[in-house]
Amino acid sequence: MAERRIGMIMNGVTGRMGMNQHLIRSIAAIRQDGGLPLANGDRLMPDPIIVGRNREKLEALAKAHGISRVSTDLEACLANPDDTLFFDAATTQMRAGLLRRAIAAGKDVYCEKPTADTLEDAMDVARLAHRAGIRHGVVQDKLFLPGIRKLKMVIDSGQLGRLLSVRGEFGYWVFEGDLQPTQRPSWNYKKAEGGGIILDMLCHWRYVLDNTFGAGKSVSCLGATHVPKRLDEAGNWYDCDTDDAAYATFQLEGGVVAQINSSWTTRVRRDDLVTFHVDGTHGSAVCGLTDCWVQPRVATPKPVWNPDVPQTIDFFEGWQKVPDTQAYPNGFRVQWELFLRHLAGEVKDYPWNLLAGARGVQLAMAGLQSWEERRWVDLPELTL
Repeated sequence: MAERRIGMIMNGVTGRMGMNQHLIRSIAAIRQDGGLPLANGDRLMPDPIIVGRNREKLEALAKAHGISRVSTDLEACLANPDDTLFFDAATTQMRAGLLRRAIAAGKDVYCEKPTADTLEDAMDVARLAHRAGIRHGVVQDKLFLPGIRKLKMVIDSGQLGRLLSVRGEFGYWVFEGDLQPTQRPSWNYKKAEGGGIILDMLCHWRYVLDNTFGAGKSVSCLGATHVPKRLDEAGNWYDCDTDDAAYATFQLEGGVVAQINSSWTTRVRRDDLVTFHVDGTHGSAVCGLTDCWVQPRVATPKPVWNPDVPQTIDFFEGWQKVPDTQAYPNGFRVQWELFLRHLAGEVKDYPWNLLAGARGVQLAMAGLQSWEERRWVDLPELTL
């Protein structure tokens, strides 16, 4: 058994998502477990250098998680031939430019989504990567959630029959900052800083829809700015000038209709912060982040509409919970391990690449266009 080092440049991991999900729960966790075991018995050991602007913050983060290398000089990192992978989890507005620099330096790339804030930039980066012949991947974490994985298993089993419709509900109340401290950063509500729930969440919904229910064909979307003012990190009120809620309907291949509400201005009375309710000819299923429930046709109750008497059916009682039959590790780590196996040559076809990332940006841009023009917008096939 041999240890195989893979040097990686990790940019933007001092932020909440990059630090918690990518650095601590993925790369640092793989290192703590002695590396990623490969089929031939070798172990692939990530050797990250974390890059940012604040050296003191970088050094404290590195020390806390057993990482020996930090830098504030991205250009020098990209020039190091011993580090072959560039990862980015920084701001969306800078991502396309950073990816271009990494591709020009011959690095393989892996990044958060959206891959850009315009479809033109997203496709340009995907084409550059294709022409350069580098390996590339985009984080599509919700596919690896236990609830979505169980739902996909139910669909693939044929238990639901022909799919008819999907209803998704995502979101929660984000406090404005006066009654209680807010739980999201202020840039989320500023258009100039890449904010807006349509750009943020429709990129997610594209890969969930495409990989679970059917390829997206068109979208009708209405955005809204329900809360006009919030408090920023310094305690100052600011004007929110981008969407904090989106109400979207999608036409999928096979005639499936999907509706997904995304909102930072809703209070939760459902099974989880995100749920997907899928109806089919032979049954229905509902999933959250971790759990999934099914109701086959033969166990479906037969309600009768009568508003004059209290409802006698407990509609939650007639659902069967899909059991845990395997371990479900952190979804970000699962995808990291798949991409690392791709780099090691064990996974040949890696579908969640920059072209898949561009499809997410395409849907977000189409959603914004639909809202502005108040009409359905088609989603033509993207090709390199």
